[in-house]
This record gives sequence, structure tokens and C-alpha cells, in this order.
Amino acid sequence: MEPSPLELPADTVRRIASELRCHPTDERVALRLDEEDKLRHFRECFYIPKMQDLPPIDLSLVNKDEEAIYFLGNSLGLQPKMVKTYLEEELDKWAKMGAYGHDVGKRPWIIGDETILGLMTDIVGANEKEIALMNGLTVNLHLLLLSFFKPTPKRYKILLEAKAFPSDHYAIESQLQLHGLNIEKSMRLIKPREGEETLRLEDILEVIENEGDSIAVILFSGLHFYTGQLFNMPAITKAGQAKGCLVGFDLAHAVGNVELHLHDWGVDFACWCSYKYLNTGAGGLAGAFVHEKHASTIKPALVGWFGHELSTRFKMDNKLQLIPGVNGFRISNPPILLVCSLHASLEIFRQATMKALRRKSILLTGYLEYMIKHHFSQDKAETKKTVVNIITPSRIEDRGCQLTLTFSIPIKYIFQELEKRGVVCDKRDPNGIRVAPVPLYNSFHDVYKFINLLISALDSAETKNSQDFHSNLSK
Repeated sequence: MEPSPLELPADTVRRIASELRCHPTDERVALRLDEEDKLRHFRECFYIPKMQDLPPIDLSLVNKDEEAIYFLGNSLGLQPKMVKTYLEEELDKWAKMGAYGHDVGKRPWIIGDETILGLMTDIVGANEKEIALMNGLTVNLHLLLLSFFKPTPKRYKILLEAKAFPSDHYAIESQLQLHGLNIEKSMRLIKPREGEETLRLEDILEVIENEGDSIAVILFSGLHFYTGQLFNMPAITKAGQAKGCLVGFDLAHAVGNVELHLHDWGVDFACWCSYKYLNTGAGGLAGAFVHEKHASTIKPALVGWFGHELSTRFKMDNKLQLIPGVNGFRISNPPILLVCSLHASLEIFRQATMKALRRKSILLTGYLEYMIKHHFSQDKAETKKTVVNIITPSRIEDRGCQLTLTFSIPIKYIFQELEKRGVVCDKRDPNGIRVAPVPLYNSFHDVYKFINLLISALDSAETKNSQDFHSNLSK
């Protein structure tokens, strides 16, 4: 049965439990959710790691032939099975044809990136002329900032969230230094309120309203890497532009995770990587967006020959005919082997659609949230019980698939015990474990199994923490 568009995930879980005449935490609920999942077959498009192949695994705790609980698509997505096929096609073409591969086949190397642009448009909500597939995320961020950040004596700040992803932070610092600006005065960091983990939209908008006349560029994450908070990009864009700011986003944790409408939102520029939710492998081909309204006014500060119009590129007359818009920012020829892995993944997205994936993701992560709150919330009757808190916003509109968990005991042993049991997630200082059920290849039963493995891991971690405590007392 399809859930009502207005039905919250917790209500869906309870409704199905009622139909099955069982408790909402019963395994049968997870199995029913998987039965009703119209996207479940896409799991077969990916290689799912086996328990026996994971380096930290304790084979005494698991069935070595079972598939791992892979909740780390927010860091590195799983490999689409067609990647090998597409790589072999291009390697075979290179072996048999040499340089002729530049011009023939379904991915002619000279336009390899352009052959898959159409698959990217719905994912980011832009037209093909607004998208370029090139470089890595931070390289693209630098290229975009060189063109969009033009400080003046009155408008010289860059606004970003405090504790942004380090690479963004470093990039902005270096851009400010490049212009000879004082970092402390020019880098405007907005922090959460005292005692809160995430930012309130009203606080972001207040800073923009009060300080916007001195802000040249607003550069926010679309979705925060640590907290999992999804920022209100249309509202930030509208407010920033009303004050004369240019507005850009790092979409590393948003692309392929939530629905994006960059063109309709009027975002000035954006960039993203592809190895997380877009499943292209470590160091995969990144992307950049420049709104078409800037096509004739914003030029690349650094130019290479792939920013030159293809029709005259090989005349070699050294007379630049720059491609308008973001594709003029391309510097070198596309790495065809990286194009292959992106192609394999984007074809899956085209079949699944972002709208359907987001619908499943809301329910999948909502089910995870429901189970965590049921099993691990504060219980006054059990003062020694380990409490698990979710710092990611609970509102569906304010998050993607990731939940960041914090614990009432140190996470060192918790994380180790999860890894031993075949749960692939990650920890981030000071006390967070990030888990991200990805709708393309994770199931509701994965969530159910994760909860039971977390219960077991916490039992072992509590014992080890207790042993450490008593050992320290005896010293």
C-alpha cells in the first residue's frame, strides 16, 4: 500500500505494524516495507561488500558470506556493476584504435564529458549549458571563486557556516589571502546558538540582512557533512541576492541525496563531487554549475583550451573563442575513465528518478530514526543505559538520508564493535557516528539489522569502557 503524501515515516511504520498485528519494531515491518519498495531492484545494480572481505571484521560474530550493512554512501558510494563494462569498452577502444578513440564510439574522448551531461540535468535541476563535468570539487570551487569573488573596499566578506568541510574552509582562506584580505575580518563564520548543534534559518537570514552590504559571496554547504543538516538553499539564495550578494553552494553531500533545482532557485554557482551519493569511486569526476544568467558576464579567470569552442579548437590559431557559461571554465580534456564510472551511475539515477529516490529516502531514514528513538532514547528508569542522540534535524525538510548519532559514552569502542559486526559507517570527532542508508542500494531490512547490531555493539562497548574505568582506578 502506498503511504499518503502527508503521512510521516513514523505513521507509516505504525500503520504497517497495525496491519501486521505486530509491534512497530518487529522484523516483519521491515520486510513488508521492502516488499512494497518499488526501487528495491536497484540494489542488484551494485556490488555489496561481503562480511568476509571487510578488514575490521570479526568472523566469530558474523556469517562471512552475508552482505555487509553498508551505511557509508555519504563518504564513498558503492560500485555500480556496469562500471567495469564501460571501463573495458574504453580500454578496448584504446588498445585497438589508439588516437582514433577521440572521435568514435558512444563516448568519443574529445567530448566524453558532454555525452553524459543530459543525465546530470535532473539530478541538479539545471540545463546542460549550466553544467560542466570536470576536475575535483575543491579545484572547481577555486575556479568559481576566482570569477565570482571580486572584493571591493565596502563588499569584501565571504559568509559560510562555522565548521564547514575543511577543504572549503581552506579554499576560502586562501582566496582571501590571494586578495590580500584579513581572514579574521573577511571570513564571516556563522555558528549555531549556544547548546545547539545545527543552524537556524532565521539566524542565517538575520546575518545576511544585517551584514549583507559587506558580503560579496555567500558560500554554504547544501547539506552539512557532519550534522547532516539540509540548508534551505532557495531561502538563502533569495535573501543573499536581495542584499546584492552572489550565492554559491558546495553540494558534495546534497547531490544524488536530495532534490535540487539550482536553475529555478536562481543559485549563482555551485560545485559537487561524485564519489559519495553519485557512486563514481574515489576521486571521481566532479561537477560545476553556473546559472545561465551569468553566461555572458562571468568569465573564467584561468583559461585552457577545452574552454574554447569545439568547432575551432583544433585550428590552433591561439585566438580564444570562449564557450559561454560554465563550460568555458573547462581547462583540459575530460578523463574518459572517470567519465565511465559517472556514466554507469547516472544511468541508474535516470531509471530511478530523484523524486522517487527522495520519497524512499524520507521513509528509509525515518524508519531508522524511529527505531533509534525507540531503543536508545533516555529512559529515567534505566540510568545506566547508553543513550543515543540524533543531532541531525528531525524535520524531513531539513535533512537528507544521513543521521549523525552521538552517545552518552565514548564512541571509540562503539565504532570498533560496529565494524567487527560488519556495519560500515564512520566516526567524526568529537563524538559522532554518521550513518546513511542510501535509497539506491540499502533496504529497510538493513536498518532493522543495523539496530540489532548496534544493541550488541553497545553491550560490548559498555563492558570495555567499564574495564577501562576500573583499570584506571587501580593505577
